[in-house]
Amino acid sequence: MSILVTGAAGFIGAATAQALLDRGDEVVGLDNINDYYDVRLKEARLARLTGRDGFTFVRADLADRQAMEAVFSDHRPRRVAHLAAQAGVRYGLTHPHAYAQSNLVGFLNVLEGCRHGGVEHLVFASSSSVYGANTSLPYRVEDNVDHPLSLYAASKKANELMAHSYAHLYRLPVTGLRFFTVYGPWGRPDMAPFAFTRKIISGEPIDVYNFGRHARDFTYIDDVAEGVVRTLDTIASPDPDWSGAQPDPATSLAPYRIYNIGNSDPVELMDFIRCIEAVTGRKALMNMLPMQPGDVPRTFADVEALAAATGFRPRTPIDAGIRRFVAWYKDFYNVA
Repeated sequence: MSILVTGAAGFIGAATAQALLDRGDEVVGLDNINDYYDVRLKEARLARLTGRDGFTFVRADLADRQAMEAVFSDHRPRRVAHLAAQAGVRYGLTHPHAYAQSNLVGFLNVLEGCRHGGVEHLVFASSSSVYGANTSLPYRVEDNVDHPLSLYAASKKANELMAHSYAHLYRLPVTGLRFFTVYGPWGRPDMAPFAFTRKIISGEPIDVYNFGRHARDFTYIDDVAEGVVRTLDTIASPDPDWSGAQPDPATSLAPYRIYNIGNSDPVELMDFIRCIEAVTGRKALMNMLPMQPGDVPRTFADVEALAAATGFRPRTPIDAGIRRFVAWYKDFYNVA
């Protein structure tokens, strides 16, 4: 089938596009290839896709309404994996308007394209950051997420609300995936796994926030891509047991679903650093720093709803994932 993947030059988007092509789907990949991080890495990801049968690339900005209308009218995708966004918790402290353009205006354009294009299922990227001030662990999709701690988290919560309104008004099947700290080959340079590996290998000190008392539910990229594909195939439907008197925020009388996608095995930050040290054979130099604004001390995904709906749960252990990532990093950057 024809599937539109937004953010196709991004980390999760490129991996998802590869997985869809591997099983024989036709993929229309969309990206604006902005300079939020190293454009060369985005272009390298894209180069792995552009030579494959069944792949078409469109360079466009989500916030460009006319361009997005043209994508849907020209390519008529049956399903959409919306994985493009302005990412990053800390970037929002200095560039707040980027989130409004990409994550709000851009998402509205995707919703409108799906509505008018008769798309049979929209799967969109949410984030574990929506849990915000919630301290109940593990994070369950039934939990309240009304207290975001960053503009990025607020924009992702807004996406979930916008998606529900379209599911209700237009019966558009929509599913949101709350990703938990995705890492692995072809990863994002602005995220800790990439930055730690680069600096440990080069002998530079790493910044360790919250004095190393963080824990993250690190989730390997191949697991995430498989989860997206499985969710695309599991078209959201109304929950007949949903009650407005006791509303479940993860389901609805509309064709709407929310799932966590995480490894369900939080790793202490210091253990994560030791894992990179073991694989690289080098010791980390550490700057121990306080918690940064917008951060949370711990994440932990309950993925029972995802497993029940799709039969899938992430499974890659951290040592295997780090070993594969470091091997890719050394090869890509030609590091001994």
